[in-house]
Amino acid sequence: MTQKNAAQLFKAVKQDMALKEQLQAANNLSRFRELAEARGYRFTDEELQREISQLSEEELASVMNPGIAPRHHILHR
Repeated sequence: MTQKNAAQLFKAVKQDMALKEQLQAANNLSRFRELAEARGYRFTDEELQREISQLSEEELASVMNPGIAPRHHILHR
């Protein structure tokens, strides 16, 4: 399987509603990464932070549940 990165994950979320819903349902960063890895996405924390920093608040909320740790602990806005 080809390894996919964080940028590809966020592009895929825009087109794959099932993936988007799974990631939104994650209640912590570990679960978020587990779900992404199950789909073939592998990335470092730094890569993930870089991609998140490029998202608007609306885009971020559409991928990650606004009330879970990744939004608050990965990216401090």
